[in-house]
Amino acid sequence: MRPGEIHHHRRFYADRETGELRGKFLLVLAVTHGGDIVVRLLTSRQHGRPKTPPCFQGDPYPGFYFGVLGGPLNRETRLDLRPADDIDPFMAERDRRKGDLELASAIPHALLRPAAECVAGARDTTRAQERAIRDFLASL
Repeated sequence: MRPGEIHHHRRFYADRETGELRGKFLLVLAVTHGGDIVVRLLTSRQHGRPKTPPCFQGDPYPGFYFGVLGGPLNRETRLDLRPADDIDPFMAERDRRKGDLELASAIPHALLRPAAECVAGARDTTRAQERAIRDFLASL
C-alpha cells in the first residue's frame, strides 16, 4: 500500500442496525518507519463539513473536501480527519489475500499533498502519524 492509493475494505465495520459487515474506502497517506500504514477514511456524507476551505479542522466533523474523485467514488467525497488506527502491513496482506482489501483507485500527488498536509495538522493525528506524513511530503 502506497501513499495516494485508495483501497476498498469490504468488511471494515459492522452496521449498527443489522450487524452486517460493510465496506469503506481508505486513503493511504504514509508509511511509518516501522512499516505501519497511515490511512484515513473517505466519506460521501457531508455532516457539516464545508466545501471551502477544503481543509476544515472544526467541529462537528473535521474533513478535507476532494469533490468527485471518479471511478467508484462517483459522489462528492471528503477525507475524514478523525482518528484512524494505522494498518499493520501483515494484516493488510492477509485481508488482500482473502479478497477483503483491494486497490480501488489512486489520486495524483498534486491532490494528495494538500490532503496530507491537512491530516498532518489535524488535532487527532498522532505524532508518529504526523512524522510519517511529513516525511512522505518532504520526499515529493
